[in-house]
Amino acid sequence: MEVKNKLYKNQGIHVITALFTVEQGITKVLLVKRTNEPFAGYWVLTGGALYNNEDLYPGALREIEEKSGIKNINITEFKTFGKVDRSPVMRMVAVCFFGVLDSKRVNVLRKTKTTSNANWFALDEIPSLGFDHEEILAEALKELQKKIVNSNILKALYPDTVTIPELQKVYEAILNKQFDRRNFRKRMLNLNILDDTGKSEQFDGNKPAKLYRFKKKIEDKEVM
Repeated sequence: MEVKNKLYKNQGIHVITALFTVEQGITKVLLVKRTNEPFAGYWVLTGGALYNNEDLYPGALREIEEKSGIKNINITEFKTFGKVDRSPVMRMVAVCFFGVLDSKRVNVLRKTKTTSNANWFALDEIPSLGFDHEEILAEALKELQKKIVNSNILKALYPDTVTIPELQKVYEAILNKQFDRRNFRKRMLNLNILDDTGKSEQFDGNKPAKLYRFKKKIEDKEVM
């Protein structure tokens, strides 16, 4: 590498994260509204430029906290976006992450130094996004759909207890498909990823359903 070569100059790295939640059977993503150019006034995914003294994962978590106030979450790196013109300021390569969390357990900052608003948007109500974030969001959703069928990522939504009808509603919302109730229940129990708490809770106005808890250690496996 020739450090003085001008072709190496004026390049940077974005760390962008799509944060998903499910509310009443509706899959949503967190968006923030920019106040700085470029794309001032546009909604975007949480993220920003990586400092030259930090690694990717910590940088992504820092940007999430700075733009939304959310911290102490797990995110997964999934893809890099590197079109030369993805940012009008300079060459910016985007290393992208996604995560799942319970929106009721976090307090989202509505305004920060570089954002004027933040909100959870249903996937069919996404406004026009700045940069290439529409493309990033689409790819992040695909990764989430893969992840919920071969891991315990939904444990982030239900760190305490959950009923099988609740789980079915979440799977149906994220995968955009319907499951037979009995077959879904049988499949979830056969996976041996849930512990029966011995308690029950009413869900969606139906008769009480058993409460389960995700096992502490779960090896990735094919769920659906």
